[in-house]
Amino acid sequence: MKRNGQVRFLTCIAIVLLLLLIVQTHAWAQDPLAKRITITLKNEPLKTALDKITNISGIKFTYNEQVASSTVKLRVSAKDSPLSTVLNDAFTGQPLQFSPLGAEIFIRFDPAKEKKPEAEPAANPAASQGKRTLSGTIKYASTGETIIAATLRVAGTNYATSSNEYGFYSITLPVGTYSISVNAVGTKSYKTTIDLNKNTSLNIALHDDLNELETVTITGNNDRRRVDNPQMGMERLSISETKNVPVLLGERDLIKTLQLLPGVKTSGEGSGGFFVRGGSADQNMILLDEAPVYNASHLLGFFSTFNSDAIKNVTLYKSGMPAQYGGGLSSVLDVKMNDGNNQKFGVSGGVGLIAARINVEGPIQKEKSSFLISARRTYADLFLKLSSDSNVKNSELYFYDVNLKANYILGNKDRLFISGYFGKDVLGADNVAGINWGNATATLRWNHVFSSKLFSNTSAIFSNYNYKIKSIDDESSLSLFSQIRDWNFKQDMQWYANDKNTLSFGLNSIYHTIKPGEVQATGNSGLLSQELQNRYSLENAVYASNTWKASNTLSFTYGLRVSAFSILGKGDYYTFDPEGNVTGTTSYESGEIVKTYVNLEPRIAAAIQLNNSTSIKASYVRNAQNLHLISNSNSSSPTDRWVASTNVIKPELSDQVSLGYYKNLGNDNYELTVETYYKTLQNQIDYRNGANIYTNQPIETQLLYGKGRAYGAEFLLKKKNGKLTGWIAYTISKTERKIDGINSNNWYNARQDRTHDISLVTMYQLSKKWSLSANWVFSTGNAVTFPNGKYKLLGHSYFYFSDRNADRMPSYHRLDLGATRLLKQTKKYSSELSFSLYNAYGRENAYRITFRDKETDPNRTEAVRTTLFRFVPSISYNFKF
Repeated sequence: MKRNGQVRFLTCIAIVLLLLLIVQTHAWAQDPLAKRITITLKNEPLKTALDKITNISGIKFTYNEQVASSTVKLRVSAKDSPLSTVLNDAFTGQPLQFSPLGAEIFIRFDPAKEKKPEAEPAANPAASQGKRTLSGTIKYASTGETIIAATLRVAGTNYATSSNEYGFYSITLPVGTYSISVNAVGTKSYKTTIDLNKNTSLNIALHDDLNELETVTITGNNDRRRVDNPQMGMERLSISETKNVPVLLGERDLIKTLQLLPGVKTSGEGSGGFFVRGGSADQNMILLDEAPVYNASHLLGFFSTFNSDAIKNVTLYKSGMPAQYGGGLSSVLDVKMNDGNNQKFGVSGGVGLIAARINVEGPIQKEKSSFLISARRTYADLFLKLSSDSNVKNSELYFYDVNLKANYILGNKDRLFISGYFGKDVLGADNVAGINWGNATATLRWNHVFSSKLFSNTSAIFSNYNYKIKSIDDESSLSLFSQIRDWNFKQDMQWYANDKNTLSFGLNSIYHTIKPGEVQATGNSGLLSQELQNRYSLENAVYASNTWKASNTLSFTYGLRVSAFSILGKGDYYTFDPEGNVTGTTSYESGEIVKTYVNLEPRIAAAIQLNNSTSIKASYVRNAQNLHLISNSNSSSPTDRWVASTNVIKPELSDQVSLGYYKNLGNDNYELTVETYYKTLQNQIDYRNGANIYTNQPIETQLLYGKGRAYGAEFLLKKKNGKLTGWIAYTISKTERKIDGINSNNWYNARQDRTHDISLVTMYQLSKKWSLSANWVFSTGNAVTFPNGKYKLLGHSYFYFSDRNADRMPSYHRLDLGATRLLKQTKKYSSELSFSLYNAYGRENAYRITFRDKETDPNRTEAVRTTLFRFVPSISYNFKF
């Protein structure tokens, strides 16, 4: 029955894609060159002739000043002929070319058709044949910050490229004169003409588009580039694109915005955790300036660790991850911090109901170096001090973030970056109980341009995550400590080989130290003091990939990542029987190799461009993961245990196949994306029934292993321009696990399984002063295990559970409203007030459901629903100068 259900599901998806292709045949007929006209031109000047064609056909032309002032004259006579035929006839013998450019036609001079003076033969053959490279860096004129994924296009051709993660671009073209345009979100388009007769370096500074409405558009920086790029399942957003989305307690949150996209699901009410295409929370590789972040949440998941003021760009890969990324089965979330303004000093920040933040940046040496300091802290604990209750007064409840960064331009070919993040949560009750946890990362990066075609990034990275729990009473005390620490080296290279091939290759080496748990106990806590053995491992990888533009309509990305995970001593490693009992122990000396797992991780993607606005893409990727989070809840908790692969716990593997359809609609004002996927997972981990997560025994005694599968379809329709913008996202999916020893060895729902997930997001620019926003979400309830019986023993009730995750929480839905009032805006200062109402219609969504004996009749059982948030208003004040 399960297999039949999958076949029916995939058949439905195939039918949907077929219908979209049928609809597309109508769009093909809209090619501007297919327009039929009747016209006669008799030695008309070029510009006049083009204007007449526009008046008759309604088709507009794009050209530069050189064409507009040309003395070329056109002669043609046509009756009910396609515009392509008319232009071919009119341009015969003329040094002109034409090509479609969206709904318009681009006209340019063709150097190959221009007559050369006989007195000047090709004295310099290199200047009249072959190809040359245009390269440089793209940045913001106002701040000097490099721009990620800015798009450079060569007008009238199919040549295009994008800036990499450090703003560098390179494009190889035949010798000639070209009109180029550069675009990025929130900037004015840059246009210039280049005489490319030698390798040329051109650094480009883009100016802010002050007239652009502050909309929340989550999209690639250029729609057409999104269509012809083989990369699938990628969403890129900048901080300005999350500005107006209403969120809990007014704290802008990147992860909360990502949860509104198809294929990305929240792990619970108010939670900062997320699930991607059926994967668990730990199967997302989260990077901050290339450093792994192992717990990206504050206050048990209600807020993320990412302070929006310090972040420049966020990229989420749901499928087809580039080969340089590894370590996560389901997704890669790559977060880049701001570099700092190297043009002028500036301060920005805000004050909200629970937190305040400050951001300071400026040049160390103007146009050469800059710094950034960004900090955020909650102050709920300050209100606790006002309480007359001594227990409340002495309690602690806060978190803080600090982001630091500096960068130095060492010369035309070298740049150095130093960045760090420090964050901590403190939850405590009068020195009786408390939870402390925190992250620290540091990254040193060196960019070097070897040539116009070869770019290098070298990184040394440190990451540390730890937590400590304490509990003290009159008779006992308990303290738990755990830690994961990484030392990481990366070398990445990009070689822009020619106009058809861009190669990426490199290596990565990480030394992991994991302290699984240190237990200090006294009295009758039920635990013995014990320091569990540290686990050491070395994770190495090499990779290579190539993006190949096979033709104007067909492109590929293919590559291979080879990872090797070596388990190192010092320590004891065990063997177990099927019931989880230890049957043998082997001791290893420091540095001795216990076991090495080698995995090949191939990936390939292809894009077929049907026309300028439509493409179909397909991809396959295999990922391996060697660090595993052992958790018994959906929400992120500091007590979740990270463990590395051992002689028993094998690396997790996933294989994902994806197929997608992409269409720009309504003169590129709308974008439709449909993606389907099927994913299989190996070596999945779950707890045994009745497992003890605080056991002093090896964690393997509590675990079982098996496989998983996930499949679904994602639909996204976005409106990107105008006063009203937004999107609607819908995901239908299924996620299951099959682990021997659970659910009678049959398939069962994974905790993150939800059949339906809908997000509707809208923003409206009411006036220059007011902007409004709203989002509505709906999802099927999480899969959970409810008791299906109980029994009495010595006067106490004990509940009986059978099938794992066979029940459902109630469906979840919520409406959030937001409004922003611009108070003042000048060249030197701006301020605004932001209002939001979370859960506007007061839906009592279930955070947890527990069961207990009914007070009036102990033989009966009642369910108790816990609800966290109803009608949560907030206001915050933001400023910048």
